[in-house]
Amino acid sequence: MVNVHQAKTQLSRLIDAAHAGETIVLAKAGKPWARLVPLEAPAPQRIPGRLRQLGPLSNPDALLEPLALDELAEWDSSPLLAEASQL
Repeated sequence: MVNVHQAKTQLSRLIDAAHAGETIVLAKAGKPWARLVPLEAPAPQRIPGRLRQLGPLSNPDALLEPLALDELAEWDSSPLLAEASQL
């Protein structure tokens, strides 16, 4: 916990500490008043063509073929589908 007056004189150091992952509580008159926390990391950027270096697919037509019945049943019973339907 850091008092506001002390935080004014050490703001640069406190910002660096927050950036490093530390949470700093700012106090006013000895009572917690605010919190200085690190920002969440930005979501990774999607980079089209990133896998192009791996070369072409060996059998691209397989992507358009229907699934076998047992594979289709596995997809239908997947817990991921249950989670997605609750959203």
